[in-house]
Amino acid sequence: MARRGRKRRLELEAEYWRLLAAGMGSVEVCRQLGIGRKTGYRWRSENGGLPPEYRPEPSRSGRYLPLIERRRIASLRERGLTIREIARRLGRAPSTVSRELRRNSRPHDYGRYDADLAHYRCRERSGRPRSAKLATDLELRTEVQAKLNLEWSPEQIAAHLRRHWPDRPERHLCHESIYRALYQGAKDGLSRTLPGKLRTGRPLRKQRRRANQRMPRFVAPALLIDQRPAEVELRQRLGDWEGDLVVGVRSQSAVATLVDRCTRYLRLVALPEEHSVGHLRWRTDLNTLSAKRCSRSARLPRRHP
Repeated sequence: MARRGRKRRLELEAEYWRLLAAGMGSVEVCRQLGIGRKTGYRWRSENGGLPPEYRPEPSRSGRYLPLIERRRIASLRERGLTIREIARRLGRAPSTVSRELRRNSRPHDYGRYDADLAHYRCRERSGRPRSAKLATDLELRTEVQAKLNLEWSPEQIAAHLRRHWPDRPERHLCHESIYRALYQGAKDGLSRTLPGKLRTGRPLRKQRRRANQRMPRFVAPALLIDQRPAEVELRQRLGDWEGDLVVGVRSQSAVATLVDRCTRYLRLVALPEEHSVGHLRWRTDLNTLSAKRCSRSARLPRRHP
């Protein structure tokens, strides 16, 4: 007899995705939920790193069975009640209960109805997945894989397909379809080794923030160059500093530079620990205060007429 499939823990998966969306790391989420890191990685790899697109339960129509009714069906079924008696207690038609038992039961379930597993199977069918073009068209899949092996981006491949087959729109793809085939490819889709050919090289996708959820680029409000005082352009006033950040190989080392516009006095700011925006701003503010005294005593450079 075939082995019974893995039972899905839907509430645990939903809480896992909710904590990830809140900004918590995957390892910390797995520790809080009491699951293994391999389980969390499997949930993410099944969806390409992005949360599954399921409609929430309150937004679904009342004609569909919720999880609580499926659990009642499983409980009443184990007690030996008939389909008509179960339907009467649930306030449903007998055909609804009969269809539920027939659709969401499998031969390897050992003759029992599992409510959680049935609810997961119903959610999988609710997406109504269509057969992807790359899964049905061998020539198209071969062409896309050949360009990916040449490290072409999906945007370049989508434009190439339109030029290569201008009179065959059924072989035209958008770049998002190629990304989905790479990270969420079903059977006969693109190979899971091909994401390493992308320029990012990520094995899983990263969720893009919405416009109202983007992090500010600067810690302090930005001041444009054309808004600074005119005295700064004359280079005659002490205390006007220009800052820059010099980053080493692989971003493993960094040093900040502060140059006084008047005296050309240079001060280097060591950043041995990190060079994030907040840390850089804190270190440069301290060095700017201590460097004002040095810049006043520095010798002014000779100016040629």
